[in-house]
Amino acid sequence: MKHLIAALFCLFAVPALAEPRIAITFDDLPSHDVLPRGTTRVKIAEEIIAALKAANAPPAYGFVNGIRFEDDPKSIPVLKLWRDAGFPLGNHTYSHMNLSEEPLSAWMADTLKNESILAPLMQGADWRWLRYPYLSEGDRVLKHDNARIFLAEHGYRIAPVSMSFDDYLWNGPYARCVAGNNTKTIAKMETAWIAAADNSLTYYRDLSQQMYGRDIPYVLLMHIGAFDARMLPRLMALYKERGVSLITLEEAVADPFYKGDVDLHGPSGPESLEQAMEARGVSDYPNRKADVMPFSKLCR
Repeated sequence: MKHLIAALFCLFAVPALAEPRIAITFDDLPSHDVLPRGTTRVKIAEEIIAALKAANAPPAYGFVNGIRFEDDPKSIPVLKLWRDAGFPLGNHTYSHMNLSEEPLSAWMADTLKNESILAPLMQGADWRWLRYPYLSEGDRVLKHDNARIFLAEHGYRIAPVSMSFDDYLWNGPYARCVAGNNTKTIAKMETAWIAAADNSLTYYRDLSQQMYGRDIPYVLLMHIGAFDARMLPRLMALYKERGVSLITLEEAVADPFYKGDVDLHGPSGPESLEQAMEARGVSDYPNRKADVMPFSKLCR
């Protein structure tokens, strides 16, 4: 009888899910959104690097907009700081240009303009990764396809995004709350931010399981913002608690899900798990953004 019970248990037991794997990436280097009173762009970068190092995270790509050097000259040391930490840099176009709103020729020129900044800093290392600003890959099929041809001709791969919790929404309100010394609202923002990160992990794991019966390795989009820096140690603690394994971008995109991002000579794949669901005819997946706070109104 004991053997029969054990056999039945093995037959019907649900296998444990493998630990989720996440590659963390940062956009808008060297500066993102409003700078809160009492800090600097360099300090924000130092805090982010320190949090990643403390969590034993592998090197995280930072995607660069060269125009920030013009907008905020004091942010220039951030890129060297990032490289000195052993972290790589990639291309986010020079002026954060939206491919869907500008001519393809202008977008291509803007992408190439950024290379004069990246190449010397990377010194032969692999910087030919393109993170589309606004994650916009073009508003028309022909523009989308020609952008891929252009990137392939210049040796690029696309840096995809398969996990996000809209971290950028908090950085501007945080600066305003700091200016107004509104500590109560900042505390509420901290709670909401970490909850959003946790909910996002659950949400994307659910989509991946529904689509593929497994966890794809996720590529997380974050930004080099002041509130990101403040909250990153708590995010690292959350991920440790949830059994997350931190991996590199290269490790993540080795998964077949990202084939269309690394082989630009072939057909493009889904740009997100949501798009993969829609391509399969599933459009009733939960709306993870339904409970997002109206952050734009905080501390006004």
